[in-house]
Amino acid sequence: MKYFFFFILIFVALLACNKKEDQISTPEEPVIPEKKCPGCDFPDTVWRDNQNGPKLIFKIVLDSSQARLNNSGGLATIPVGNAGQVPQMNALSVHYIEIAQTDSTKFGGGTILYQAEETNCGGDKAILFCKTVLCKNGEVFFSLPFNKIPAGAYKWLRIAVGYQNFNIRIKTNSSGALNASIASFIGSKTYVTKYKMQNTVMTPTISGGPGNKSQGYWGFYTNVFGIAVKTEGQAPQTTAVSPNAASTTSSNSGVITGEFFKSSVGASQPIVISGNETQDKIIQVFLSTNKSFEWKELNVDGLFQPDVGETVVDMGLRGMVPKY
Repeated sequence: MKYFFFFILIFVALLACNKKEDQISTPEEPVIPEKKCPGCDFPDTVWRDNQNGPKLIFKIVLDSSQARLNNSGGLATIPVGNAGQVPQMNALSVHYIEIAQTDSTKFGGGTILYQAEETNCGGDKAILFCKTVLCKNGEVFFSLPFNKIPAGAYKWLRIAVGYQNFNIRIKTNSSGALNASIASFIGSKTYVTKYKMQNTVMTPTISGGPGNKSQGYWGFYTNVFGIAVKTEGQAPQTTAVSPNAASTTSSNSGVITGEFFKSSVGASQPIVISGNETQDKIIQVFLSTNKSFEWKELNVDGLFQPDVGETVVDMGLRGMVPKY
C-alpha cells in the first residue's frame, strides 16, 4: 500500500510541473503593420477647381522655337555624337508650383502654391503618379483664388514637370521610319505602378518593377507590322533650367525657374498680387521643347533607333517664360 501512495505522490508532482509548464507563455511575434499602398489607377486629365472668387490661372504653352537652354540658363548646343528632336507632346503633369519675390529667395522659401500628392509606399517619398493631373498644350494645369495667395510682388516662377508623354519619329531596321511614343518621368522620384501609351497599359519591369522610379525613367511604345514593341530605360540626366544664379535648385529636383514677363510692356516684370483682385489673371507658362528629346546617335540620320543600341540622354524641358 505504501508503494501505491508513493506512486500517487510522484504522479501528482509531475502533473503539477506540467501545469506550471503549461502556464509559461510563449512570447508573441511582433506584429508589423501592413504598408498600405495607393489604390488609384491613372491620373486625371482635367484640372478641377470648385473654389470661388477671382483666380490666378496657369496654362501650359509649348514652344519649339523658344531658346534651348542648359541647367544654368545659358544657350545649349547638342554635343557631338548626340542628336535632338522636337517631341510632339500629348500630355504633361506639373507637381510643384512656387512663386518667389526676390533673386535671393531660396528654393522652398517662396510661396508654394501647389504640391501634388506624394507617398512612401515605395520606400523613399515619391510623387504619386496616379494622383497627378495630365494636361495638354493650351490647357489649365492649376488655379487658385487670389485671396489665398500672400500679397506681394513676385519675380520668379518655379515649377516641376514630373511626367511627359510625347510622340517622336524613330527608325527600325525592319520597317524604316515610323512614329513612336515616349513616357518620360522627370520628377526627382515617382511612384509608378502603370501608365498608358497609345491606349496601351504599360507596367514597369526594370529597377524592381512597379514602385519608385528615379528621375529619367522612360517607357517606349510603337507598333511594327501590327506587333506592339515595348521597352524601357533610364536616362543619365535631365535638364532643369534655373537661370537665377542666386537661388538655384539641384538638377535632380526637376524644378524649372523662369522670370515673370509682362506682355503689355514687352519685358520682364514682377507680377503684383494684392489679394483684392476682382477678375481672373491668366499666366501662360511657355515651355521650350526645342529639341528637348536628346539621344546618343549611332546612325547619323536624326531618328531615334533603339534597335541598334541608341539610348536616351535627356528629356528635360529647355526653358520657361511665364507671361501675363
